[in-house]
Amino acid sequence: MKTLTQITTTMLFAGASLISFNSSAEGMSSYMEGALVDTCKAAMSDSTQKLTKTLKEYRLKEKTVALGVVCNGEDIITFAQNHGANKTAEHMSNTLGESSITDLAAETVTYSVSFTVAP
Repeated sequence: MKTLTQITTTMLFAGASLISFNSSAEGMSSYMEGALVDTCKAAMSDSTQKLTKTLKEYRLKEKTVALGVVCNGEDIITFAQNHGANKTAEHMSNTLGESSITDLAAETVTYSVSFTVAP
């Protein structure tokens, strides 16, 4: 089961750049093409429930899809946003999480000192 998921994930990354609703994906199995097309359609639907159901149906992880699936030349989050599917775009964006890197050496540090001089 785990091996099948890994193979599917690997094929997803390999075939993600080939997906397009109008293209004939000659080098891709019909199952993989169907999985990618259904995933893009679910993202475009603006229904997080439909998207989650589709991903479970094909045993795909949300983070893998958010990072690797390309629909009509756009990553899946941008694709969903461009089709007015803000709920699914936000849902997929949230699966990536947030991280930030702060360069502490570049931070400007200001010290404020108050004192009085005694006479």
